[in-house]
Amino acid sequence: MDRVKGTIMEKKKISVTIPCYGEEKSVRQMYDRLTAVFAEKLPEYDYEIIYVDDHSPDNTEEEIRKLCAVDKRVKAVFNARNFGFTRNVFASLLYGDGDATFMLFGDLQDPPEMLPQMVAEWEQGKKVVVGQKVKSEESKFMYAMRSLYYFVIEKLSSSKQVAHFNGFGLYDRAFIDVLRQLDDPAPYLKGIVSEFAMDLCVLPYEQAKSMRGKSGENFFKNYDIAMLGITSYTKILMRIATFLGAGLGIFSVILALFVLISKLLNWNAYPYGTASILIGVFFIGAVQLFFMGILGEYILSINTRSMRRPLVVVGEKINFDKEKETEHD
Repeated sequence: MDRVKGTIMEKKKISVTIPCYGEEKSVRQMYDRLTAVFAEKLPEYDYEIIYVDDHSPDNTEEEIRKLCAVDKRVKAVFNARNFGFTRNVFASLLYGDGDATFMLFGDLQDPPEMLPQMVAEWEQGKKVVVGQKVKSEESKFMYAMRSLYYFVIEKLSSSKQVAHFNGFGLYDRAFIDVLRQLDDPAPYLKGIVSEFAMDLCVLPYEQAKSMRGKSGENFFKNYDIAMLGITSYTKILMRIATFLGAGLGIFSVILALFVLISKLLNWNAYPYGTASILIGVFFIGAVQLFFMGILGEYILSINTRSMRRPLVVVGEKINFDKEKETEHD
């Protein structure tokens, strides 16, 4: 489990990164459970614990500062403002300098006790080991909606997606280096893992109830994440729009010819009503509006990426080496 550097045997190091937002109730418990895992199950590894707070509105920052003051292995990154779940999660993966980075979320829905199992897979050569929820304490409706989303994106995407995966997992330094090379201000981690992960291993687990008491996500945040995935990793919707538009155009020409011939053959007895015309107009209009919305989502995604904005702006770091203090700012 050790590596040789010159003539000195060095322990392998695992960086634990914890994206946080409103986690004042679980910061200390997360620390206690993680340190117990390393002490009891992984004593041969060095480690660091990095809390990355996305400008929480509660006392999360104060709780993290308390831990940083008593344990120098605990490090903190405080964003200057809230940058959202997806951006903060991706940025969190880049702060560690270990041989592998273990990411889990601050509300303790994902069990820190799975780390030894993930490390065992990593030591056998797996570069990315992720957790896949097979059961969750969230509402059955939300779980069903997520399942439906993963089913749809699985069918639409050109790369195989990992269903019910939120980023919880162990990532080898080689994969983290790949993430550092990506210049994407709106990264979709689930898609990136499915596209670039080397020797991917998926481990099932049961997700616990959030220590926060309620999810930090609402309909619009979930919709934003879902559309980010769809616009980043699917093309078929716009192609359906093209094919459907062509089909409706051909149908319209055929219908126009039918109406013309019918009118010529039955000039005085052709009482076509307005109902069928209205139905056709509304149908075509609805199709147009739907795909205009989809097109707008793709344009919005392109616009976000073209602005080349930084993922996050860091307000403060604690317990990092001086050369690390300037990274990602």
